Amino acid sequence: MAGDRAEEEEGEAPPPEARAAAAVERVAAAVEAVAAGAGAGAGEYRNAYRRHAARAVLERDSVMKKFQGVILQLEQALCDIPYNELDISDEVREQVELVHAQLKRAKERIDMPDDEFYNDLLSVYDKNYDPSAELAILGRLSEKLHLMTITDLTQESLALHEMVASGGGQDPGEHIERMSMLLKKIKDFVQTQNPDMGPPMASRVLDSNGDSRPITIPDEFRCPISLELMKDPVIVSTGQTYERACIEKWIASGHHTCPTTQQKMSTSALTPNYVLRSLISQWCETNGMEPPKRSTQPNKPTPACSSSERANIDALLSKLCSPDTEEQRSAAAELRLLAKRNANNRICIAEAGAIPLLLSLLSSSDLRTQEHAVTALLNLSIHEDNKASIISSGAVPSIVHVLKNGSMEARENAAATLFSLSVIDEYKVTIGGMGAIPALVVLLGEGSQRGKKDAAAALFNLCIYQGNKGRAIRAGLVPLIMGLVTNPTGALMDEAMAILSILSSHPEGKAAIGAAEPVPVLVEMIGSGTPRNRENAAAVMLHLCSGEHHLVHLARAQECGIMVPLRELALNGTDRGKRKAVQLLERMSRFLVQQQEEQESQSQASAQVPENDIPEQLDSPASQYPMVV
Repeated sequence: MAGDRAEEEEGEAPPPEARAAAAVERVAAAVEAVAAGAGAGAGEYRNAYRRHAARAVLERDSVMKKFQGVILQLEQALCDIPYNELDISDEVREQVELVHAQLKRAKERIDMPDDEFYNDLLSVYDKNYDPSAELAILGRLSEKLHLMTITDLTQESLALHEMVASGGGQDPGEHIERMSMLLKKIKDFVQTQNPDMGPPMASRVLDSNGDSRPITIPDEFRCPISLELMKDPVIVSTGQTYERACIEKWIASGHHTCPTTQQKMSTSALTPNYVLRSLISQWCETNGMEPPKRSTQPNKPTPACSSSERANIDALLSKLCSPDTEEQRSAAAELRLLAKRNANNRICIAEAGAIPLLLSLLSSSDLRTQEHAVTALLNLSIHEDNKASIISSGAVPSIVHVLKNGSMEARENAAATLFSLSVIDEYKVTIGGMGAIPALVVLLGEGSQRGKKDAAAALFNLCIYQGNKGRAIRAGLVPLIMGLVTNPTGALMDEAMAILSILSSHPEGKAAIGAAEPVPVLVEMIGSGTPRNRENAAAVMLHLCSGEHHLVHLARAQECGIMVPLRELALNGTDRGKRKAVQLLERMSRFLVQQQEEQESQSQASAQVPENDIPEQLDSPASQYPMVV
């Protein structure tokens, strides 16, 4: 700019309007720089407390230099405007001069950076702080970064995902990794300091008194993208689980990498995570929350069979309608194999109208035909759209008939079919209300190892619905489960403990379990079981110790030495196991204090015997005692 002015002095001076226009152009150029390269850093710094704050603070030196450069350009451009030679109002001139004066002061002043903020960030990143000071540091960072609420944390999490996505699947770099770690620490801090916060970090439920109480949602039940409780968890090709709506939006935006691992997804196919969905439903039931409802998904186009394949399927369906038992049996067997082979076959067979025909064969007097038919239905039910067709066709009573009266293989496959259908929440009610649970309990007691496993899986799914728990308990499920828990071979131990955990939340289940003298087994399981079995054993104990006979169970648990394994579980268990262990430790501590107070009270009472309570035989003649002179 000094060069520009030197050239103007040597030649003829341009008119004021031209000089003003040139100055305005330079102002515009400076403003444009703010929106482009240099100003992008400045914009980040100004918005440091809302998005990407930590990264901007770590890059404070370069960002401040960019700010100073932009201020210099703006101040110099305004300096060149010939106010006296322009026909402008006094008000406009005053405003421009005010801005100019502010820029001039800003040019001469260098703001002192927030060293405390900077040092707090570095100490958390480098993990070189005193552990006792961690809460204070995280409190300052949470406040200065304006990450104080659920909305703030959710927006920052989404912003971080967008930042990673903008890298096109490349290495996110050290800054991103540090920011992710910092966000996790602040999230945990905010949850700890504000237990009453709403979703996604916590939710609220009504207790037995009608009072609202906070409840923390386990991390594994929250979508990594939205941080909310998942309603329809699905698995992507990298093995990570997300809420369906969130990951579909991610993929629809053109992303081909996994948001969590940044690995390239080999396919955009999404696999429903039925196990996690059942666990979420179980957790909701246990904590008095209504299980989340999945959003209705639009029907997706399915690949059509070739004409030859469809002709073969139609021919098999014709044989199913034949009065010849041999033809029915062979056709059902072939459909069973076709449905087992691949997903396309399952779709085509169902579309051809096979489900009602197969159902009609479940009442066949030929046990082999019945077995092929129920197994074909099992294979068809693997495809989720077919589940609705099977249920709507009124299949459950016929499947239960096979479960009760078929060959052992047919009964086991009928149990597996009910398990497959019961992953849909609304079908749990239908299946439980049509007599399936007592038949499954019988199979659990007398089936082969595979049959018992299928029966246990179906019973677990069905008992997630509160209304089915009483049916299972009245059908004698608790003694069978306790037998599996104490079985020295350990067969079906995982399934048995999972079922015991959900039954213990029911009043009848709590009473039935308590009557089976379970405390020694549960204490041993808490101490030496698998991580999942330890948490389930702690959950059962917690329910028993909050029931009608809680003092009996607490005393028995103390006799069995529960405190040591509980403390270890509270330190090293799963997230759910830690929570249950801490709650149990609190109950045990209160019980022990109460016991001690009662003992001290009894001791004091015995030490202060009233005079009139002294037995008469102590009032003997003095001659019987030595005389003190």
